[in-house]
Amino acid sequence: MLCRLSVRWLRPRPPLQVRVLEPSLARAPAVGASRSALPVWAVASVSAVGPSGAGGWYEALATSAPVQGAEDVLLLAHTASGLPWWGSILLTTVALRGAVTLPLAAYQHYILAKVENLQPEIKNIAQRLNQEVAVHAHQLGWSKRVARLTYLKTMRRLVSELYVRDNCHPFKATVLVWIQLPMWIFMSVALRNFSTGAAHSEAGFSVQEQLTTGGVLWFHDLTALDSTWILPVSVGVINLLIVEIFALQKLGKARFQKYVTYFVRAVSVLMIPIAATVPSSIVLYWLCSSFMGLSQSLLLRSPRFRQLCRIPLTKLDSDTPYKDLLAACHSKFISRKSHTS
Repeated sequence: MLCRLSVRWLRPRPPLQVRVLEPSLARAPAVGASRSALPVWAVASVSAVGPSGAGGWYEALATSAPVQGAEDVLLLAHTASGLPWWGSILLTTVALRGAVTLPLAAYQHYILAKVENLQPEIKNIAQRLNQEVAVHAHQLGWSKRVARLTYLKTMRRLVSELYVRDNCHPFKATVLVWIQLPMWIFMSVALRNFSTGAAHSEAGFSVQEQLTTGGVLWFHDLTALDSTWILPVSVGVINLLIVEIFALQKLGKARFQKYVTYFVRAVSVLMIPIAATVPSSIVLYWLCSSFMGLSQSLLLRSPRFRQLCRIPLTKLDSDTPYKDLLAACHSKFISRKSHTS
């Protein structure tokens, strides 16, 4: 019975076989080990540690091949462009963001759009599968626990087959994080090496000396802290803008999503005092990177750009995304204040 239904559900696409598992095979899957990640404050926390201190994880990171590669990229941009160091940092950030993270961000939206378009089909399968499991449970005398485990395991298999069929497993959408976060860390450590005199150019002169006069405006010395806190506060404000733009998207109001939003908001605020304890060269890179992230977030809302990237249309897409964003901001921040007052 269940196999016949599965053919009807997915026609004219290749059929997915719905096979109710026997009670003895309905077991909860083992939970995988959690992965650890380098904290975002790790780079700043070493400001009190000498670059040539005792051996440890940071010394290994600071002398690693990826960090040396980031140093070479910065030196190449500075030498080829002839710009002062503040301009070289800006140019490198824009180039990396445009050549690496923007295509990955577009791919992320492509995957998420395909997953979103699968939701009606997944909902239909879930309803029919629930009916079939109920019939089998009544006929075979299954307990509620066995019936539920059978439903969950079978549903998990069916959804996985849908992801394989449309080549849109949600894990593929996380590739942006696995590339962008390490790149952010390597660039930050490379700039710290420059600012502390731990790295030199091939010509033998100290990059640190150049950074002391390579700034602009109020931060002329890129090796010093920003005593005005303008750069650190700007980093925090832009990161909060990115979080709020994401939160305003109508992607559901699940409790887990709210917790993640609160956590990222807290991290954005925490980045302000952290940014005030590291050299201005690093904070300038963070500011440029955050600004590019904000720009990319707005660009990926454009219907023309999404069409150019062949991102599938979804029911959540709008022909006037920027007007909708302004209306959502007005409704959330301005209208709420007027009602409370």
